[in-house]
Amino acid sequence: MEKLSSYRKLLRIIEIKTNLLQLVQASPFHSFERETPHTHINNFERITSTLKFRDVPNDVIKLMMFPYSLEGAAKVWYDKEPPNLILTWEDLITKFVNQFFPPSKTAHLKTEISRFTQKFEETFSEARERFKKMLRACPHHGFTELTQIDIFYNGLNDNDQDSLNAATGGNLLSKTTREALNVIENKSKVRYSRNKSNVSRMNTTSRESSSKTDERIDKLAD
Repeated sequence: MEKLSSYRKLLRIIEIKTNLLQLVQASPFHSFERETPHTHINNFERITSTLKFRDVPNDVIKLMMFPYSLEGAAKVWYDKEPPNLILTWEDLITKFVNQFFPPSKTAHLKTEISRFTQKFEETFSEARERFKKMLRACPHHGFTELTQIDIFYNGLNDNDQDSLNAATGGNLLSKTTREALNVIENKSKVRYSRNKSNVSRMNTTSRESSSKTDERIDKLAD
């Protein structure tokens, strides 16, 4: 009981003498669709890891501060959780993640990732960006970089697969993980020069068309 009282005093000290609460409350978790509990936990741990108090475990500080990082539905959920079911920081992480990113959602997103297929008329760069977005949507997907490369490569159309193989002088999947990623990322960057080239051609065509139109107008005026 005496220990609990000292922890409460510590919280009061934190509230008064530091700006930690402001940092924690700056980006609260609401449970919006665009939010992921994993990202919130990572940001929260990054902020609270800088706070040190003698003889007070950092996990205790996290447990006390975490409620202040929640808003809306997330805060309602936390307030309804029985205190005796959250005794450690790991308990809180597990319950928080399972509540707002249940295993069923993880399983669904992992299935979507593993079935990745380049869409019709989707450029390589667009396909690459969409694949990365799918990975970001499921931070704990568990796929190694090598597996990610394999899924992405096999989901591409024949032309883009051939292009990657040509760039490696063989088969992309026979290269090391780092080599394969470099080839993929370099190919993704090609879109910029290509787009600039397309814009230049469009501008040239537009000027030529405008010039011919002006000539026709001048002839009609004569």
